[in-house]
Amino acid sequence: MRLLIRNSKERNTIKTLIKNIKIITPYDVLYGFGVVIENDKIIDILDEEEFQLYEFDNIIDGQGNYLSPGFVDIHNHGNSGFDIMDSTEEALDTIGGYHISNGVTSYLATVITSSYEDMVTAIDNIVNYQNKDHKSNIVGIHLEGPYFNKVKKGAQPEEYIKLPNMKDIENILEISNNKLKMVSLAPELEGSIDLIRFLKTNNIAISMAHSNATYEETKKGIENGITIATHLYNGMREFNHREPGIIGASLTDDRVYCEIIYDRFHLHDVAVKIALKMKGYDKIILVSDAMMAAGLEDGEYLLGGQKVFVQSQKPRLASGGIAGSTLDLRKAVYNMVKYLDVPLKEAVKMASLNPARSIHMDKEIGSIEIGNKADLIIFDEDINIKKVFVGGNLSWKENWKLKY
Repeated sequence: MRLLIRNSKERNTIKTLIKNIKIITPYDVLYGFGVVIENDKIIDILDEEEFQLYEFDNIIDGQGNYLSPGFVDIHNHGNSGFDIMDSTEEALDTIGGYHISNGVTSYLATVITSSYEDMVTAIDNIVNYQNKDHKSNIVGIHLEGPYFNKVKKGAQPEEYIKLPNMKDIENILEISNNKLKMVSLAPELEGSIDLIRFLKTNNIAISMAHSNATYEETKKGIENGITIATHLYNGMREFNHREPGIIGASLTDDRVYCEIIYDRFHLHDVAVKIALKMKGYDKIILVSDAMMAAGLEDGEYLLGGQKVFVQSQKPRLASGGIAGSTLDLRKAVYNMVKYLDVPLKEAVKMASLNPARSIHMDKEIGSIEIGNKADLIIFDEDINIKKVFVGGNLSWKENWKLKY
């Protein structure tokens, strides 16, 4: 005789089944299975023939759509008229609300090159921020700068770019309270190698960006701990057949993940195809690099204190240089599938598991696997988001009128 205790109050837990879905795992798309959630974790993936519906407190019908891991954006500056550098709770609330509506359940709040004081203020705001219901979770900080090469500064404010400073980074690491997950820097600068070694010993992902590094300088950085190339092709020494530089090293070294901003504006489709052929599906990371204009109309905005002019959703500085993007990860995944014929499960991996792995968080988020946090999204064939779950709780659904 089987003893059944199904009252959630007696169990002090809620057990949820998501059924009638096509489940995107890191290895396959599963048909005829359901996902079981308990205590914010995925605890089982069951064949539909094994369902005992009376065992569940909640049953969610996916209506034949896809169930995907929540997207993870490791590089973004803002959206909806707000910037991470605004350093307010309202800014983070709004940014997180927009992210969740586009399937991003986790993100790194990216701190751009600024004065040391402003960077510390932004970091302190992120550290003290409490993740909320109906918002994407901030899972850490990406420090993009200020240790860059001015020759390749892009939209980084030149007046604040400087050489690596170990004292500053030690202070930032302490202030960040273990939330510093990623640092982008130029490996060729004086002091960069010592800084890379220090960050590696603290389990922080190191990325190369806004750099004029040669191939040899780049390889030295990789040998000492660099594992990511920030927005590949952009803000880097151009590839040359006699000096392949940072691009050549990034594309040919299997230790390196490559960020791709796939809005079809930053990069030609052929450049993305080359990266896919060289790196394979497991080493490409889709990022938005979105700035405050994301989700809004064309107009005049700010990034790093600099004026940005957005026309046809393309943001540029007054000089004409590209300044961030208006992209979101839902659209990036869609573009990969539609324009480059990338299999859906691989495009999803580039926006979920790959970024989670790159910042050492893949045992918690980024994939539908038993034991992982139940951060999940349901979308249709065109990747229109229908529902979003954070820790197994419904955080957003189509047609909700939520104020970001």
